Amino acid sequence: MTDASNGPTATPPETIRMYGAAWCPDCRRAKTFFGEQRIHYEYIDIEQHPEAITDVERINNGMRSIPTILFPDGTILVEPSDDELAAKLELHLEASQGFYDIIIIGSGPAGLTAGIYTSREGLSTLVIEKSGVGGQVGLTRQMDNFPGFDEGVNGADLANRLRRQAERFGVEILQAQKVVGLDDDGAYRIVRTANGREYCANAVLLATGSHYRRLGVRGESKLIGINVHFCATCDAPFYKGKSVYVFGGGNSGFQESLHICQFADRVTILEYDAEPHASLALQQKVHDCAAIEILTNQEVRELLVTPDRKLAGVRIVDRLTGEERIDHPDGVFVLTGMEPNSEPFKDRVETNQWGFIVTDETLETSMEGVFAAGDVRAGSTKQAASAAGEGATAALMMRQYLAQLVKV
Repeated sequence: MTDASNGPTATPPETIRMYGAAWCPDCRRAKTFFGEQRIHYEYIDIEQHPEAITDVERINNGMRSIPTILFPDGTILVEPSDDELAAKLELHLEASQGFYDIIIIGSGPAGLTAGIYTSREGLSTLVIEKSGVGGQVGLTRQMDNFPGFDEGVNGADLANRLRRQAERFGVEILQAQKVVGLDDDGAYRIVRTANGREYCANAVLLATGSHYRRLGVRGESKLIGINVHFCATCDAPFYKGKSVYVFGGGNSGFQESLHICQFADRVTILEYDAEPHASLALQQKVHDCAAIEILTNQEVRELLVTPDRKLAGVRIVDRLTGEERIDHPDGVFVLTGMEPNSEPFKDRVETNQWGFIVTDETLETSMEGVFAAGDVRAGSTKQAASAAGEGATAALMMRQYLAQLVKV
């Protein structure tokens, strides 16, 4: 990484500006980091905008180094690592102590609600989050079914409210840190992060939620972050005046399509089954939007990729007629369901056949002192309100668990 802030001057942008290219792996990594942390930025592809090459060369003393990232305060970072980006954004990267009463992995409604309850009880609580605080809720444009918000609430606003409430009660939040392992040492639980740190606690709550399922077709992995997206809130603005395909006819696909059509001229929802699975209310909203088309019985076979890693087309088979065709949207959003974020814990706690964590009636897993709540837990309803409820329940169960330890 090079800090070019002392090089040739550049007018500070009003928002973060990144110069990059589709073929650049460091650019894709930086875009992924900003997306995970929900950092808004302006992206300029130097291949699509050749005039921007002059800016890159001026900033980097004649070199075409990308990504080149300009910040509103005038700072310029060139080819930064994730840790360097996190430091620049002043994310909290290291916990203030090594031991806590409670460690919560995940900062969605389950994790933050649990933290609110445990901290109010006077229990020292650390929340560890690898992505944006708030979990999937923070990526939801509008929530109309979360209790207490009679006119609905923006997901990012709800996430920020939960965070502020948790911090008000003393919850410490560690950001941009991936948990890679879980162990025990007698009565204590040990949580290991990707940067080599270890944190110890009496009890641990796994509230890591779930993530968007991929299509698993040829070409998909090469286009992620370029023309394949999983977050409409993050990436829909890149498709102003363009055509977008949404894969998935469930609630997520329909809800996000309503957001995407505020930017794209045309949105097409492709559903594998004969009928969409979204709620009737969402189906009516989509039906009322002239910019959205729904196609059922559609099987996506392949995403075609150009030599310079751009979307060349989508190979689709109509499951009723058997007809194969190639369509040419400008971008695609994959919203086909969720998979649990349980991989780091599978060797220590019991999971079901789909990878969701199994718990007993107290929400404790097969590993003593380790609990689970929210979307990562087997049997959860995958709803934000129920995740918050499970977080509160898990907090009370962990308090009882700690009380038993004291008696022993």
